[in-house]
Amino acid sequence: MKRRSLLKGLGAAALAPSLSFTSKFRTEKPVLRIAHITDVHLKDDLGAPKKFERCLHHIQQHSPKVDLILNGGDIVFDMNKEKLNDIDAQWKLMESIMKNENDIPVKYCLGNHDVWWNEDSKDEVFYGKKYSLDRLELEKPYYSFSQNGWKFIILDSTHQDIDDTWYIGKLGNKQMEWLSSELKNTPEKTPILIMSHIPILTSVLMIQDNVINRWEFLGGDMHTDCAQLTDLFYEYPNVKLCLSGHIHMRDKVVYNDVTYICDGAVSGAWWNGIRRQTNPGYGLIDLYADGSFNESYINY
Repeated sequence: MKRRSLLKGLGAAALAPSLSFTSKFRTEKPVLRIAHITDVHLKDDLGAPKKFERCLHHIQQHSPKVDLILNGGDIVFDMNKEKLNDIDAQWKLMESIMKNENDIPVKYCLGNHDVWWNEDSKDEVFYGKKYSLDRLELEKPYYSFSQNGWKFIILDSTHQDIDDTWYIGKLGNKQMEWLSSELKNTPEKTPILIMSHIPILTSVLMIQDNVINRWEFLGGDMHTDCAQLTDLFYEYPNVKLCLSGHIHMRDKVVYNDVTYICDGAVSGAWWNGIRRQTNPGYGLIDLYADGSFNESYINY
């Protein structure tokens, strides 16, 4: 069902009271409203297609309307070690739903499940990130753009670890240099929003199920270069908000006036209900010209 038909059938006003979160003390209007969806993990199983359609319809019912969707990665269920036919099917399903059920522009970043790390297929043309980049029509897995007075920086946070058996959260030297240049060349009065798949900074690793008598953070759970990144952001006060996903739990950390938000997962516990205490959902964020924002996590 296309958005227009859905809204006619359900009535957009029905959800407006419960979804409104803009502070009553603000008189100015936001310059941009975004929806942050992450960890969709789409495949034709577990009722995932219909549930994802419901999420997209929910996003499109807001008033004021959402101007932009940021997709934070793990777009499809899993590409690692899968056959190309299965990967093709997941992506065709995603493209079909986005074409038929969504009218809002979308910007993407890659998650660890959007990478084809099949050790037996290293000679294939789509090995690594190339397949997903081609499907998304992206030249590189990290990039920037500007919209309505805000600068958006999309990072590539998933890389193979040194032993090639696991992934690790980091930028690497080349991307770190690029990020430093992007921040340096952005006017100091232009607010910046950064999106990565793996969290740059998060608190919920301390309540992971594998904690026994000490905390051990895996390099794939949070950026291993978080100290370098937070030091870099400290030099640029116009870095206001960092969005991520990956861990399927909602949390918010404020450090040195930068807000780090992990917006749960559209798929919840991989389409099997609630991930710990976080319901399936998405972030709804109003951005203002002065660099401030209002945000909320929406259970669709």
